[in-house]
This record gives sequence, C-alpha cells and structure tokens, in this order.
Amino acid sequence: MAFFLASYAREALGRLSERAKLPGLAGLRKGMEDALGIRFDARDGERLFRSTLVQTLFYGLFSAWVVHARAGKQNFDWRVSQWSLHVPVMRLLFGQIATPQALQPLGLVPLLDAAGAAMERIERDPFFTAFSDTHAVQYFYEPFLQYYDPELRRQLGVWYTPSEIVHFQVERVDRILRSELGVKSGLADQNVWVLDPCCGTGSYIVAVLDRIRKTLNGQGLGDLVAEELKKAATTRIVGFEIMTAPFVISHWQVGERLHDAPLGPNERAAVYLTNALTGWKPTDVGPPIPGYEELVEERGAAAAVKRDRPILVVLGNPPYNAYAGVSPDAEGGLVETYKVGLIDKWGVRKFNLDDLYVRFFRIAARRIAEGTGRGIVSYISNSSWISLPSFTVMRESLLQNFDRIWIENMHGDRTITEYGPDGRSSETVFAIDGFSPGIWQGVATSLLVRSGQNKAPIYRYRNDLNASDAAQRRADLVASLDDPNASTKYERLTPLPANRYVLRPVTSAHASYGEWPTIDSLLRVAPLPGLLEKRGGGLIDFDRKKLKARIKAYLDKSSTFEDARGANPALATNRAGYDAKKVRFRFVTEGFQPGNVQRYAYFAFDLTHIRPSKRPFEIAYVHSCFMFCRTQGAFCS
Repeated sequence: MAFFLASYAREALGRLSERAKLPGLAGLRKGMEDALGIRFDARDGERLFRSTLVQTLFYGLFSAWVVHARAGKQNFDWRVSQWSLHVPVMRLLFGQIATPQALQPLGLVPLLDAAGAAMERIERDPFFTAFSDTHAVQYFYEPFLQYYDPELRRQLGVWYTPSEIVHFQVERVDRILRSELGVKSGLADQNVWVLDPCCGTGSYIVAVLDRIRKTLNGQGLGDLVAEELKKAATTRIVGFEIMTAPFVISHWQVGERLHDAPLGPNERAAVYLTNALTGWKPTDVGPPIPGYEELVEERGAAAAVKRDRPILVVLGNPPYNAYAGVSPDAEGGLVETYKVGLIDKWGVRKFNLDDLYVRFFRIAARRIAEGTGRGIVSYISNSSWISLPSFTVMRESLLQNFDRIWIENMHGDRTITEYGPDGRSSETVFAIDGFSPGIWQGVATSLLVRSGQNKAPIYRYRNDLNASDAAQRRADLVASLDDPNASTKYERLTPLPANRYVLRPVTSAHASYGEWPTIDSLLRVAPLPGLLEKRGGGLIDFDRKKLKARIKAYLDKSSTFEDARGANPALATNRAGYDAKKVRFRFVTEGFQPGNVQRYAYFAFDLTHIRPSKRPFEIAYVHSCFMFCRTQGAFCS
C-alpha cells in the first residue's frame, strides 16, 4: 500500500512542480513559512514546500480512509477527508489544497480518484491485523518516503530507528532519572517533561508512554492508569516534527496507545507541527497569519513548550545531514558558539558544523543547561562529534554543561569500511534485513546528565558492541540493560585541552605526549586542505583514457544536456552553489581541452610510489578549477 500511495504522490509532486507558481499557493506558502519559522527560499526549500503539500494531501487522504474503513463504512469519498482528520492544523492544510479551486489547476483530481480507488481495493481484515502491529506504521512510512522522494529523505537524514535502540535509550533515561536525579518514579513522575525535538513517526513518544504505563501498573493504580497515561500524552510527553506525513503517523501512534482512554473530539497528543530549531526565545514571536488561525494555534502551542515548560529530558534520533533548503537565519546562529576559537585557539582551519544533528545537540544542551538547570539528553547520532577536530569547542561546551556522560560506540562507519571482530564489514546499526540499508556514517548513543549538584564529573565510553551483524549489535545493547557487570564494560575518560576534549579513549606512548610539538609547528608552510573535487567523482578517475572520454562526451556541443547527463551523471547533478546546466554551457563553448587533464596526488606521498593502476587519480580541468574557484560556476570548489 505504501508503494501505491507513494506512486500517486510522486506523480502529484511532478505536476505540482510544473505549476508551483500558481497564485493560489502563495498565501499558503507564506502562512507555513510564518508558522514553522522557516523560509522556503532556496531551491531545496522550494522542494520541501512542494513535498510537504503533497505529503499532507496523500497522508490526509490515507488517514481519513483508515477512520472510514475501521468504522465499517463503504464507498470512501476523498472529498470529505478533512472532516475525519483529528488534528486542526492537518484539517486546515488538507482543506487548503483539497478544494476544487486548488486541485483543478494543479491537475491532481485524477490522481486522488485513483488513490481513493486503490485504498477501496484493500482487504480490510488482514490489513488492519497487520496495521495494528507496533512496528507497522513506522515500516509503512520509510518505504513510502523512499519511493516518493528519496532525495528529500537523504537530505533530511530520515531513517527508521530500530525498536531496540529506542527501548535502550528510553530505559536508560528512566533509570538515570531515578539514580542520578532522584526522581523515584522515573518517566512516570508528573513533573518530568519529555521532548523529542525530531519525533518523526513517534517511536520515542510511544516508547516513553509504554514505560510510563509499565511503572504505573507496577504501582497498582488499576483503572487510573489509562487516564494518567492520557494526561501525560496530551501535556508533558512532547514531540516536534516539521514534515506532515510523519506528523500524522505520530498522532496515530499515540492514539493507538490510548485505547483504554481514547482522545475526545477536542483532545490531541502533544505532538506539534513546528521547526524545532526556531522559536525558543521570547522575542521570537511570529506575525499574525490572517486566514490560517489553526497554523497560529499550532505555532503558539509549540512555542509554549519551547519557552515555558520545564523540560527535563530531551531524547531522540536527530536528522543526520546538512540541509540547504531551510534558511538558518531564523535559528539565531545556533552553532556559532561551537565555532568560537576553532581557528585562533585550536588551529582547526577546516571544519563543518552544518549537519542538522549538531544543531539539535545545541538546542538540547541549551534548553537543559540554561533553561531547566538540570536534566538529561539522550541521542543516537553521527559519531563524528566524539573525536574529530571540528567538534572541539562543541565537546568543551558539553563538558562544561554536563557532569555525567555515557557513550556507546555503535560502529557501522561505511565511509571508511569499518570492520567487525570477525573481519566482515561492520553493518550500520540502522540496517534492517529486507527493509532498510541504513546510513553510511558511524553512529553512537550518548547520554548526557546535568545533575544540578556539585558532583565530580564522570565520563564513560563503551566500545565492545562491535558485532558485524547489526541485529546482533542491537540485541547486545538491549541485553546490557540487565547485565550486572555492564558498568565494567565502560572505560573512564579524561578529556583535556591537550587531547582536544576527545570523548573516546586516547592512548599515547609517553605520559607527556600532549606537551610535544605539533606537526603544524614543525612545518615551514602551514598545511593546506588540498583540492576538493566535490562533484561525486565526475572529474576524477584512475584511468586517463576513461576520464578523457567521459569529459569529452560531456562537453560535446552536439549533445543535449540529457545526453551529457548520461555520459557523466555526477557532473550533471546540481549541488550547493553549482548549477550543472549553466556551468556546462560555459565550458561547451570552450570545448574539450586534453591538456587540462592533469595528474593529481590524491593522498599524501602518492608521487613517491606511483602505481598507475591505483594511484594517483587523474583529475580533469584542474587549471580551470583553480581559475574559477575564486568566483562562482566552477566545476569543482
């Protein structure tokens, strides 16, 4: 069903892209920008806007069908879908784009008719039997997004979080609340406010509710458990999400957990459609949005959590990638504090702190340290921040704000082909056999605690969870929760300025190693970052003849751009600041120049032991690249 729904949605996205400048969409676009605190001003931002509209339309349609079918009704009519949507903001968005005035010019009516007819062909009994499974909704969304808009999924770093990871993080938070912060009932305590700032389909939200239910049942509350659980779900267990499809799913998920005390007509889960990276300051008051009162209401409810609620726990799986589509201006320079002194104090001349997960770390740390004053942050994220030089100031800041840190290295770095103890490639922990290949980066779970007391800091790191098989690694992680010797598996860390506050074990051959002269200080010329191709390998090759043929075909004046794309797909792909068509047009007039194919030392010392079949690379247009790197429009940066 996800495949069929996504196929219609994908075609709708194509039609919307052709007609995106229709005047009827301008008001809705402005309203969403003001409500979400973002600007759809870049090429990728426009893509996010269109994708959001289509997701709203088709998931609103599907959500309405679920309500209709569960009630045993026949002859589903998508035209009345908005009346079945539970959350006001979704009713608004669906109504805005599902009106005849909007749909006729967009040409989407036939697609919605086809999608509605497809859903009517579903065998309901087996569907709802499978759909009631706790993992069904998450499994439904990821294949939908993968087929519907895989590029958006990649850019936003959207990946299903395996249930074992979610269970481990939630259980650890519950126990640390009791042991380190003195909260006897853990997550079930009515004063514990929990936030997942990127809740996606709601995996962490429902896992927290399950943990609360377990605790309350153990306290013998009987029939009161259901009402207490609903109270938690509608007030203090909060989720933020910026994409409408997972936003709808998270509301489904919470609704399923509240079957013993279902939500009334005017009740809703505390999951809000919002940009989690904006609106945290009292001065961040958005303008009125005439005609979009539900968007204003949603924005206000999310802002109340951001500014007023005593958040004690922040947890989740933040997005991994940098995304150019959402303007960072409204974020108020979130990660600028992590850049102060990198060059002058630490000598880090090349760094990248633009990945979304870094911003989510900053949001969580600031909210706990500067807001509540004590609390817990639990993330699974890209593991780069643990040790790479770019994150030195970030680590220093986190160490200043948290006095307890536990890190579990979950390995799986396929960018460097990390290997397990059995010699096989270490599979990412997000890989699910037959379902999802997961991500390429190595990841780590981290739990940071600010006790609010004058405790001696303790930082620990675990590195033995390195089974090649992802499922086994996840199982080992969960098993460690009940391992009485689990604490012995962690190594004690001593992050210092001398080791750039690295949060992994650092071994050296000599006790005074940190005082030795650095390599930089011994060099006559400061190290250079070298040439960055950044064109997906389109400009480099081990074989000079193959590279010449590829570039020559790409710059053939008689070929169309689509023909050129077939000859060199990587070079024909738009990237940040690089417009493939415009750049190709400039170079086509010059034609292919064989002399611009130059030998290039890809790694240090390559030229001292040349092996033509392996290294060095041959690189095209190195002279043009150097000439154009000071302006815009060069093949590479």
